[in-house]
Amino acid sequence: MPVIRVDDLTFRYNGIDVISNISFAVEKGTYLGIVGPNGSGKSTLIKNILGILRAEQGRVELFGTPVGSFRQWGKIGYLPQRLSALNTHFPGTVEEVVQMGLTQRDAAALKRTLEMMAIGHLASRLIGELSYGEQQRAMLARALIRRPALLIFDEPTTALDPETREMFYSLTGEMSRQEGTTVILVTHDIGVIGQYAHNLLYLDKKVIFSGTFKDFCSSRDMAGIFGPSSQHIICHQHDRSKGGI
Repeated sequence: MPVIRVDDLTFRYNGIDVISNISFAVEKGTYLGIVGPNGSGKSTLIKNILGILRAEQGRVELFGTPVGSFRQWGKIGYLPQRLSALNTHFPGTVEEVVQMGLTQRDAAALKRTLEMMAIGHLASRLIGELSYGEQQRAMLARALIRRPALLIFDEPTTALDPETREMFYSLTGEMSRQEGTTVILVTHDIGVIGQYAHNLLYLDKKVIFSGTFKDFCSSRDMAGIFGPSSQHIICHQHDRSKGGI
């Protein structure tokens, strides 16, 4: 049973197709990179998968259950593209915000996750006092703390410094590889995600490509989109990571 199944999904805004006839499935433990140009519908797709938006056509299932009937949201960790859900005036500390990802207090998990995201020294600081990058790390920690079965991240690393970004990719890769966590990561940076992900879905309002990175590297259609030189560079980065995760 796939963790996510999307069949013939179409979403319209003001009568215009934002995404059209999208179909794919994601198996347990897969690390999937969703890439595409700005305005290609990547965030819209994620919001439809999570039931935030409702499509005019098609079907989405999470863990075998139609998204409209799905209730086990504790199995999913999600970080949206922008921290619009974060009230920076909320009078809570970093550790209090991160613990919102738990159903019950777990001091060991809290300490481990804060250190993992390099924000242990910020535990007692108010969330609104942090820089945007530090807030992003705190929200990532909140999504990760309970080790959910499915992690969905929409452009999660844009405000992170290179060291923290590398740590984040390595951590999510380890969770996918060792714990069977399914990871969906939306990004515009195909060169970076190619070093970590199993599979790639290239979206431009419809699915242009879906498959493994090995398939991507041999795809003439993708060479036509990126150009042979850029495709070669991306695939060389992927090869250097020992074939990905």
